[in-house]
Amino acid sequence: MSNRKYKRVTTHSLLEMKQDGDKISMLTCYDYSMAKIIDSSGIDIILVGDSASNVMAGHETTLPITLDQMIYHASSVVRGVKRALVVVDLPFGSYQSDPNEALRSAIRIMKESGAHAVKMEGGSEIKDSIIKILNAGIPVMGHLGLTPQSIYKFGTYTVRAKENKEAKRLIEDAKLLDELGCFGVVLEKIPAKVSKKVTNAINIPVIGIGAGSHVNGQVLVTHDLVGLSTEFNPRFLRRYVDLNEIMSKAIKSYIKDVKNLNFPNENEQY
Repeated sequence: MSNRKYKRVTTHSLLEMKQDGDKISMLTCYDYSMAKIIDSSGIDIILVGDSASNVMAGHETTLPITLDQMIYHASSVVRGVKRALVVVDLPFGSYQSDPNEALRSAIRIMKESGAHAVKMEGGSEIKDSIIKILNAGIPVMGHLGLTPQSIYKFGTYTVRAKENKEAKRLIEDAKLLDELGCFGVVLEKIPAKVSKKVTNAINIPVIGIGAGSHVNGQVLVTHDLVGLSTEFNPRFLRRYVDLNEIMSKAIKSYIKDVKNLNFPNENEQY
């Protein structure tokens, strides 16, 4: 553990944190108000995740969200952040098939939102796109294991890399991302022993979600962490507060006061 204090977290800060044995904290965010709260609390990385498709827009998967929508969410978040590194998901369809399109998508995110980096799902199959984006000077974070943009290929949200063959490929992909020059990688929903192997095998920080405690940091969806979303209950999720219940009570009290002529009172009017 070190006592380094970062006024602004950068990709280099994260590398130092891994080397120092300091754990990295990461949460999702999609809007200005929440960004201010999360950033001022001292988070290291804010992920403008394509999970906005689920928690903000009500879609079943992350696939429908567009590049324009991701840029809107990212620019809203950036305006509320002073310290954290802001990473933005490249949405489904904006980078998989054509490295030139991948570069155009990443450039748009950086120029139009002011974010600091992009995140991409996949390994060797998107190698050319990663190289193209890195060559343009845009930092890239990888994402392996359960990759939600490929949900229809997997057919299930079950744990990945349980079999030796898939685990071996995941480790190879993680090494590739490191060699290409990615600044970090997210491992989602894989056995803790596999994520430990990955973390020890590569130089860049590994952030886990449902990947055990042997990684360099953790990420959760903020709406799950604070109990705004209630339908999602995986084993790896810890709810720190039930905002759904707190907000419902407050709103019911407001409705009651309006109906009973208790709001506004004498002191609440001009």
